[in-house]
Amino acid sequence: MLDFIYYPVSFILWCWHKVFGLVFGEANAVSWILAIIFLTFTVRGIMFKPFVNQVRSMKKMQDFAPEMKKIQKKYANDRQRQAMEMQKLQKEHGVNPLGSCLPMLLQIPVFIGLNHVLRMFTINPYGPFEAKTENYFFDKAGVDSYVHAKLFGTNLGDAIYTGVDMVSGGNAAAGFHWGVAPVAIPLMIVASIATHLTARHSVQRQNPESATPQTAMMNKLTMYIFPLGVLIFGALFPVGLLFYWLANNGWTLMQQRLVYTRIDKEEEARKEAEKEKRANLGPKPGQKPTAPRPGQKPVQQKKNKPSSGGQVKKAGSPHGFAQTGSSAKKKDANDATAESSTNGSKENGADVPGLISDSTKKSDRKRR
Repeated sequence: MLDFIYYPVSFILWCWHKVFGLVFGEANAVSWILAIIFLTFTVRGIMFKPFVNQVRSMKKMQDFAPEMKKIQKKYANDRQRQAMEMQKLQKEHGVNPLGSCLPMLLQIPVFIGLNHVLRMFTINPYGPFEAKTENYFFDKAGVDSYVHAKLFGTNLGDAIYTGVDMVSGGNAAAGFHWGVAPVAIPLMIVASIATHLTARHSVQRQNPESATPQTAMMNKLTMYIFPLGVLIFGALFPVGLLFYWLANNGWTLMQQRLVYTRIDKEEEARKEAEKEKRANLGPKPGQKPTAPRPGQKPVQQKKNKPSSGGQVKKAGSPHGFAQTGSSAKKKDANDATAESSTNGSKENGADVPGLISDSTKKSDRKRR
């Protein structure tokens, strides 16, 4: 029913097993372990871009978390209106809430597919006494190489406890198999620690302002309950699947550090650019701002423009009207009259220093 998952997973595993089989041998457990690890890296590499989008989406949601709280408080009694306003806010900020869940959802089919493929190496649907000839992309030689590959005397398909059909595999009978514990328990402990560190690193990135009772509960689940679950339920997983879990958590931890560091640098660069932009718009050091006084109207400078008739306004005109040709002629006539009177006075000697006009002399004689 889920062959669309099993075949791609088995094909990637088959490719990497062929690559490392050329180096260590196809029947060597190291080839199978490296094939499982690089299967994990391949799938996580394909999901790298969605993971980056997930981190950016979470960062945006944390930035406008106060606005979301206001909406929740404002429409606390109207759930439908609250959902509509939340969707509107997320659309304005370009955030898709499903985008943050996509990488996690894509890992689930891979985990299910790899678990099934590893189990089917040792489980024969045709009966326990029939030889298994194939396992999806693996032929009989590939099946035999996995079955006989051992790590410190432990088969990669064995688990500490077998008996749960959906998880456990191996050729051993149902029950506890403590011979697998020396290999499985260290893997379970390291995988549990890696799960805790991954969750803790993600929780430290959260904005305290966006904290809610629901997020606080989820943080506790991811930081403590999930790692504890890996430590307990890891006893049901085959050794090969424990290597997948360890590789997956190790990749996630390194990927988080890389992506978060890159996003922090981008955020610092953006803040520096905004700070420099504000500094360029502001006054220079030592320069006094020339702000207008309260109530002061802006002063507009008037420019002397030529009129339609080619006439030019003179600056000396009190009203700034253009002087016509007749007014100019009148002005010239007045200037000529004034000049002639001045010349006449000069001829009579009135304007010469030391001389007195005749009329002035006659008036003085009469007085005497």
